[in-house]
Amino acid sequence: MSAQEAFDYMADMRNFADWDPGVRRVEQVEGSGAEPDAVYDVTVGGLRGDLVLRYRTVDYVSPREVLLVARSERLTSIDRITVDPRDGSCDVTYDAELILNGWMKIAEPALRLMFRRIGDRAAAGMRRVLAGESVT
Repeated sequence: MSAQEAFDYMADMRNFADWDPGVRRVEQVEGSGAEPDAVYDVTVGGLRGDLVLRYRTVDYVSPREVLLVARSERLTSIDRITVDPRDGSCDVTYDAELILNGWMKIAEPALRLMFRRIGDRAAAGMRRVLAGESVT
């Protein structure tokens, strides 16, 4: 994909259910597609059933970077997607920081391995839809 195509696809959270097996569904509640200030309700599978996270697009610099943030009683997720052009294609980096909130914070060390497995499955799906290779 070109950098613009990859950015447009990745910045629109409605596409996340296509490649992230942890995402059950995405509903856009503000905005229209990928754009500054877009808001999405993302339903993910959790330990105690589904969890809905409201993601807000807080930084949007097309076709380079988008920052999406969700905060709930149990979890804060800070997701940064960067796209670097490379001779007709691009490198896409997805960095997600998951922070447990409140009483859940005590479980963070034990859940770190689970978060890594979730991330590995999402990364494989992302590579598949972008038809790319993993780069360390």
